[in-house]
Amino acid sequence: MAFSTAEQRRRTRKAANELFGHPRGLTFLFATEMWERFSYYGMRALLVLYMVKLLLLPGHADNVIGLGALRSLFESVSGSVDVQPLSSHIYGLYTGLVYLTPVFGGMLADRVLGQHRTILLGAAMMAIGHFMMAFESLFLIALTMLILGNGAFKPNMSAQVGGLYAPGDPRRDRAYSIFYVGINLGAFLAPLVCGTLGEELGWHYGFTAAGVGMTIALAIYLYAMPALPPDELHRAKAAGIEKKPLDRNERRGILALIALFVPTTLFWATYEQQGNTIVLWADDHTDRTINLIFWHGQIPITWFQAFNPFLIFVFTPFVIALWAWQAKRGREPSTVTKMSIGCFGVTLANLIMVAAAWQAAGDEASWLWLLGYFVVITIGELYLSPIGLSLVSKVAPARMVSMLMGLWLATSFAGNLIAGWLGSFWSSMDKTTFFLMIAGIALIASTVILAFNRPLRNVISDQAAAP
Repeated sequence: MAFSTAEQRRRTRKAANELFGHPRGLTFLFATEMWERFSYYGMRALLVLYMVKLLLLPGHADNVIGLGALRSLFESVSGSVDVQPLSSHIYGLYTGLVYLTPVFGGMLADRVLGQHRTILLGAAMMAIGHFMMAFESLFLIALTMLILGNGAFKPNMSAQVGGLYAPGDPRRDRAYSIFYVGINLGAFLAPLVCGTLGEELGWHYGFTAAGVGMTIALAIYLYAMPALPPDELHRAKAAGIEKKPLDRNERRGILALIALFVPTTLFWATYEQQGNTIVLWADDHTDRTINLIFWHGQIPITWFQAFNPFLIFVFTPFVIALWAWQAKRGREPSTVTKMSIGCFGVTLANLIMVAAAWQAAGDEASWLWLLGYFVVITIGELYLSPIGLSLVSKVAPARMVSMLMGLWLATSFAGNLIAGWLGSFWSSMDKTTFFLMIAGIALIASTVILAFNRPLRNVISDQAAAP
């Protein structure tokens, strides 16, 4: 078939702007997010161990600016706290606020700065915060910088992925799965690099490596900006579009998202034990010895934090292929059903830990139990987290997409606060009972989400198909 010269030029331009069947901008967003997640998970892999083994011990805690006031706050809520509960509370507060501030970062982008400038501001703040972690006295100030920077960065990066595609473009779901692989590639490398440096050379070397990763992310985004589409704020201003009230479909779509917030919060409360109590289980209750022909030794504690992201990019192609196979036969689960399956995966993962704790009977359990835990919880994550991001990008009105992406991410705020509170029971509870409690909470979340399947299915599909 012959094409006109104009059509040939249009196809040439389209091919030049695409890579592997997707806009080139996706590659840059993938790389930026990968290095940002490297910095976040690198620091997170060290955070609890750093506090328990050094920072909160006598002779160090008194040097941290503001720690006395924060300890008093936690004591007023839950009574006297020693090192482990205090570290759990700080971990939960930090990881919770990291997912609350995206609400305000989304509003800042949608109404004032636009997505590009808000991302640059957030990336710069996070790079500074990671380098500040190398100084004990600045610990809480550094966490504050990271919290605020992440709030500006995170919702706008996720929203920009959707902005690369026109409404109804079937590549969007696959794009978010690709983007999610980038997130987890960074999260996989982080414990191996930052964790090893922190455990072997000194905590501050690990935190500095996280700062270097965030600086690379900032440099990549600066380079990528010409390849990215205009953000929604400036696109609307250029088109002279005035703000108008939400129509009926838009309101229904927003309400559908809000209905899923509470059970999703419970998912994150149970899922986020990975960076808290699971780290302590690996440290105190796991036989980490490996005896191979070519290597003998112990798995470093922080390396267990690499299991989940590694399995993410191993399992993602198979999960996507499974959904495609089911779709051809008309049996692909609905969005809400997938999310319910994701929560149930966390239930099964914690039941594996129940078996591990029962088998160990107070002694050390094989590290293979943890491997089984991470396999199951990873599959559960794939059924919920990227699906939620794609859902928001399809259902949210364009002029509110960053704010609603921030609201969706904020489910992790409450979830991480609850995760920190649940983790504070670790030292006082029998481990079998503790894991049963976490499994039960995840099962409740799964059941509640499944109950929303029928009433929300039509609302979500109608809004996602709207131009």
